[in-house]
Amino acid sequence: MVLVFLGKETTSGQSPTLYATDRDSYVVQGWIVNDTEIVARMSLSDDETLVEVPKRLMSHLAKDGLRGEVTNTVPSMIEVNEIGNYIIKGLRVSDRSALSQMDIPEHETCIEVPRKLMALLG
Repeated sequence: MVLVFLGKETTSGQSPTLYATDRDSYVVQGWIVNDTEIVARMSLSDDETLVEVPKRLMSHLAKDGLRGEVTNTVPSMIEVNEIGNYIIKGLRVSDRSALSQMDIPEHETCIEVPRKLMALLG
């Protein structure tokens, strides 16, 4: 998987990041979601996980031709938490080549989301 950096929202050592891929998808790097209620609500399969990212990270989608603003929360794919951050569901990234291109702190992980699903958000 080839990654194209779209943007990053760094604050206090946190590094949520957004990439476009050569597979007509996006890789979203964000904070690991451990809240059992949220995990249960989002009904994950074995190869999926959740990340939490600040709302402003999604503005970088505009660099790849999408709206860059979430106006539609797609049930079971994205929700907004109490502080306004997005919780996003996607396939857990396991591609070694892609992972080697990223700097992922221990408290973060990354997911892959098809472009067609991201386009539904805005």
